[in-house]
Amino acid sequence: MKLISFAVPCYNSAGYMRRCIDSLLKGGEDVEIIVVNDGSKDETPLIAAEYAAIHPNVRVVNKENGGHGSGVNKGLELAQGLYYKVVDSDDWLDGDALEKLLALLREHRDAGKLADLYITNFVYEKVCDNARYVRSYVHNFPQGRFFGWEEVKRFHKSNVLLMHSLLYRTDKLRQSNTILPEHTFYVDNIFAYKPLPFMKKLYYLNVDLYRYYIGREDQSVSAKNIVRRYDQQIRVMKEMIGAYTYEQLEGLESGLCGYMKHYLSVVMMLTMMFTAGGREDIPGRKAALGELWDYVRERDGQMYAYLRRSYPALVNWLPFRLRGRVMVAGYLYYSKKIKCS
Repeated sequence: MKLISFAVPCYNSAGYMRRCIDSLLKGGEDVEIIVVNDGSKDETPLIAAEYAAIHPNVRVVNKENGGHGSGVNKGLELAQGLYYKVVDSDDWLDGDALEKLLALLREHRDAGKLADLYITNFVYEKVCDNARYVRSYVHNFPQGRFFGWEEVKRFHKSNVLLMHSLLYRTDKLRQSNTILPEHTFYVDNIFAYKPLPFMKKLYYLNVDLYRYYIGREDQSVSAKNIVRRYDQQIRVMKEMIGAYTYEQLEGLESGLCGYMKHYLSVVMMLTMMFTAGGREDIPGRKAALGELWDYVRERDGQMYAYLRRSYPALVNWLPFRLRGRVMVAGYLYYSKKIKCS
């Protein structure tokens, strides 16, 4: 059995997918690479087929367009590796860090002791000016040993575990029944949230593995796109709220409970910024945000009360239009700080 199944969802990725796949091939016989062509209209399927013809551990799936979540779902459906990781086609992995991760997995496998979830650092890469920002978790997790959620230290501000930092055990991920919505951006928030209660044994490897490309104007995380797609962020927020009740979160280990509530509050803050940030169709956006809060209150009063008194509550008192300006300004400041805009 391969140690890792890498899923590479691709849509019109011909201009950059080679770098991604080449970085994964450095894993050698320990990895399989599942390239999911999501209805591309460029040379993506031809490039994928070229790799599959040369490398036995590269598999290609051509499917109708369903969005990023659909590609992640298809990769998980086909994965045969012990662990599963998604690598977006415009991102890549560091070769030395991948070698260290695979060596650790081989060591743990041979000893008969494996984690449900391995966590590594990721790096925001703004390639055009060679700027970068490392998201490290040295202040949150023990190093050099297995641990449980009860040992996880508190996360602060916008610090969260993103899809880029997670390597899920495949069978545990499937047990979580995490199926991402199709034709929806920002579903990686669901992927980094819903499976966590199924991951009991953790291991943090302090290496900068995942390289997250930042800088293209058409990226979903650009300021103009996050405002334009506010409705999709609301959809993702509802999926996350619907995954677990507040009471269920309170029944988890203290470290996991605290982290998952923190993550929800961060994503709700982003959702408020997405929705209030645009100057167009303000009445429609305001109504959409109100409907979201109504949904949370009607579904789970305790969750509603928690979110109201957490990060979003800091700006709830502002007029809607001013609230959007303040929150977008904060997002742009943070983006500039990590060199991602």
